Parts: sequence; C-alpha cells; structure tokens
Amino acid sequence: MKAKIIARKFTVDDKTRDYVAKKLAKLDKFFSPETEASVTLYGRKGEERVELTIFHGGTIFRAEVTDKDYQPAIVKAVDIIERQIRKNRTRLEKKLHIPKEQLPAGEIPEEEEPIVISKVKRFDIVPMTVEEAIMQMNLLSHEFYLFRNVDTGAMNLVYKRKENDYGVIEPVE
Repeated sequence: MKAKIIARKFTVDDKTRDYVAKKLAKLDKFFSPETEASVTLYGRKGEERVELTIFHGGTIFRAEVTDKDYQPAIVKAVDIIERQIRKNRTRLEKKLHIPKEQLPAGEIPEEEEPIVISKVKRFDIVPMTVEEAIMQMNLLSHEFYLFRNVDTGAMNLVYKRKENDYGVIEPVE
C-alpha cells in the first residue's frame, strides 16, 4: 500500500513514518500494492488527531480518531477500517474481489445488515452559487445541501464541518 503522510501542526520524523507504515501493513492483505492511503496527522493542545483514508477501486474507506498520542490513534483508525471491511464483507467480496479467507473473521460471525431506506425526498435543484447553497442549508438546519453550481453547471454538495466551517464536494469528470 502506498502511504502518503500529511502533517498539520505536527512534525513527522522517520520513526513516525516507520510506525505508520508498520500499522498500515496490517491492511495489506485486503488491498493491492498500488492502493493509496492518506494519513493526516493533526497536533493540538494535549491531543492528536489521525485521519486515515484509503482509496481502492472507487471505494473510499475512512477513519478519524482523536487521542492523547498519535500511536494509539493510528491503531484505532486501522481497527476501524478493518471493522468496516468485516461489517460489509459480502458487498466488498463482490466489489473488491477479496477472497473470503483474507477477510477478517470475528469471534461471532456477523450477519450482513440489510440497507433500509426509510425516506425518499424529491426537490427541485436550482442553479445557485456556493454561498447561496450554504445559506439555504443553514435556513433548512441541515448538515449538507445538494445543488447545481451556477458557475460550473455541475452537481455540488456543501456540508457543515466539525470545525464549524464548510466544505464543498465537486465531482471529478
């Protein structure tokens, strides 16, 4: 797995790189060598945050963990990714072509939970700017809002982030 380490208010040395590579090696049995993993390390007062994102065959696996030190946070993030693989075992076997014997087996076999859609909403998609979409999202008290970007004509999604700022998801064509 190709690991890219990004540091935000955090110093990355060789020891840190080796530790991250060693822990990510636990996931090598699930992914091909060309799979990309992005590990972002954030340093804060008294705590550190690790964001682990793995891109494989159009599927994105993501875990975010905050702890007092980056080492236990990385271990927890890898465990979260492994749990995601275990929970979605059958679907991933079909999509990623991972042999059953390589998938982690829990002490108690987990049954695949059916996906239940409890509500379907339909609404007119109006072309607007990102700022207008954020205003509309706030007026509706939602965490995200889908809209057609007036500048690009593409479907975009704005969302509220944990840091009380906003993000925009734009499709790559």
